[in-house]
Amino acid sequence: VLNRRCVEAAVMTGLALHCHINKKSLFDRKHYFYADLPAGYQITQQRVPIAVNGSLSYSLCIGNKMSQMVTKTVRIKQIQLEQDSGKSLHDDTRSQTLVDLNRAGVGLMELVMEPDMCCGEEAAAAVRELQLILQTLGSSQAVMAEGQLRVDANVSVHHPGEPYGVRTEVKNINSIRFLAKAVDYEIQRQIKELGNGGTILNETRAFDSKLGCTVPMRDKEGKQDYRFMPEPNLPPLILYDAKSLPANMNHQQVINIDWIHERLPDLPSVKREKLVEQYGILPEHSFTLLNENGLAEFFESVVKQTQMKPKKVIGWILNDLLSYLKQHSLTVKESPVSSFLLADLLNLLEKKEISSTAAKQVLAELWKGEGKTPLETVKEQKLELLQDQKELEQICQAVIDGQENEVIVMVLG
Repeated sequence: VLNRRCVEAAVMTGLALHCHINKKSLFDRKHYFYADLPAGYQITQQRVPIAVNGSLSYSLCIGNKMSQMVTKTVRIKQIQLEQDSGKSLHDDTRSQTLVDLNRAGVGLMELVMEPDMCCGEEAAAAVRELQLILQTLGSSQAVMAEGQLRVDANVSVHHPGEPYGVRTEVKNINSIRFLAKAVDYEIQRQIKELGNGGTILNETRAFDSKLGCTVPMRDKEGKQDYRFMPEPNLPPLILYDAKSLPANMNHQQVINIDWIHERLPDLPSVKREKLVEQYGILPEHSFTLLNENGLAEFFESVVKQTQMKPKKVIGWILNDLLSYLKQHSLTVKESPVSSFLLADLLNLLEKKEISSTAAKQVLAELWKGEGKTPLETVKEQKLELLQDQKELEQICQAVIDGQENEVIVMVLG
């Protein structure tokens, strides 16, 4: 049975990626034998997928400098709906393979990009932007470590002006960092192989994260006949827009493309522009805010509660709080320092009740999560800045009076 929510998610994703949505798409059976495919075939969209001809814009830094960013675009060939397979778990210690069929048959959305990227860094940046878009739309939680987003990277090398070389496919990459490493390794491996007079096999490979290299899985030289055939249990998928929707049609039984388009949320690119325009922060800072899950919302919450200017707030969040989070491998949602506590601390600093050095000390105490407020910590550790000139003069005089020998030496000197 076709899952309505999966169709809506695919249409929403296609619209967000500027795709043409096919009002009529078809389902097919792809036959092959594998242990994690109990039916012996996979339902897919081989002939006419649900969405085609889109584009994804992404940004990356030049030479690791956040201030120098370039925007590139990768074409989206198609988005298709499929049935997920199971999952093979290889136990090398016992020489066993276990099969987890919990997700077999669940709706899967596959997005195919054109070969418009030339290195691991570009591939990683594009997938990270796609991940943010999927999370914004609610199409997927897209947590790669939990298998909610997986990447198959097709890599080939060629001289400029010549046809593409034989490609290899690195399967089931489960981290953006590993994606960049796998692509770059495979590029260099193929260049070295061809340079030594060898040939590249059209094979499937896996990325070994411990060794930092790709290893062969199975070759594709004997091209497999998947015996594609129209899926007999699913009729063509028909979608509508405002113009084609029949007047007497039950709205609960159809999917209206225009209705979904009107309800698209602000995408990450738009959110970045708004952050820069509203708070006057640097464009590169807007990327960092959105790349860390929940950090943009945390920043805006702090800004609303503090008298400090946003440009200063961003410095404290990115330079201080974020370093604590990365040091302890936590997300901002797991941080013991809430937006309320940080805003309270920054207000003390803005009012010049404490120094910047003292504020860092207080932040370190807040990180311990002992339930104290910034003001309580300041008073306990006597970190207040003294504003009374007479009191300051008395302290200075007491120091001088208690160090008579040193004072004499300084005067004589």
